[in-house]
Amino acid sequence: MPVIPARRPRVAGTTVAAVVLAVCGVLGYVEIFTKGIDRLPEKPCAGAVDRDLAARALPSARKAEERGKLTTSSALDTFTFWCYVRTDEALISGEAESGIATDESWRARHSSPEGEGAGSLSVNGVHVSVRSEPATASVYIPCTTPRHAGDGAHSLTAEARTVGETRAQGAELRQILADFAYQLARHAYRVGECQEPRELPDELPRIGSN
Repeated sequence: MPVIPARRPRVAGTTVAAVVLAVCGVLGYVEIFTKGIDRLPEKPCAGAVDRDLAARALPSARKAEERGKLTTSSALDTFTFWCYVRTDEALISGEAESGIATDESWRARHSSPEGEGAGSLSVNGVHVSVRSEPATASVYIPCTTPRHAGDGAHSLTAEARTVGETRAQGAELRQILADFAYQLARHAYRVGECQEPRELPDELPRIGSN
């Protein structure tokens, strides 16, 4: 009687190949459809902020874009630095702008209400306030531009927020926004040539830690 060759190795090989293709398909999907933010510069917005903040705040996406821009008013000697990182579905953005504001007037306007979902901190002349509804963060730093040296109270204020769905929630999102706003303010403080000889920390303390 003729011997019929076994076919099992071929079946097993086919199964392995199918699994490999499936894994490659999944990895390809992750690479193509979820790594948009990771393809941005490590420091988006002309080096103003950390890409990791946007990656932690926003959901995965197929593509993402960023932009940072400094605008100035020669008549008023003021400046604004704008920044955003966005996908098709979500956005984290902020702006830091020079102006005339005292510590007291800023606190009166931006101090966080009491209760869960709010917080504030101060370090080396930098004041930060966060809110949860809607999730926003505000930063105040005394800043006198060259033209206004010795001319009253001048300031640099920054605000940050998200639009659309977010990956982070609650306290984590508020901390991300605080860090985003602070990094914007820190960058603007340098490019706007604020005259105060202030040492700004590399990063903020964690909200609620002081």
